[in-house]
Amino acid sequence: MAQLVVRNIENAVKSKLQRRAKRNGRSMEEEVREILRDAAKSEGSSRKGLGTRIASRFRRIGLRKGEEFPELKGFTIEPPDFAE
Repeated sequence: MAQLVVRNIENAVKSKLQRRAKRNGRSMEEEVREILRDAAKSEGSSRKGLGTRIASRFRRIGLRKGEEFPELKGFTIEPPDFAE
């Protein structure tokens, strides 16, 4: 694995990283690794969410900027129970 040394980080940034790591139950080093992983994942992703794709289709027929559909993240859909 590679190593990365980051110098001259402001004390306020370091403190916030430490608090975030503690809140997530990780070491500060692991917290920084997780932040970097997330940043690298989103960097390579050019895929748009469903709400964004729907809004782009309707933009041509009347939706203006600011009327986009918000993306719903973190919701799970439960299938209906037809056993009754």
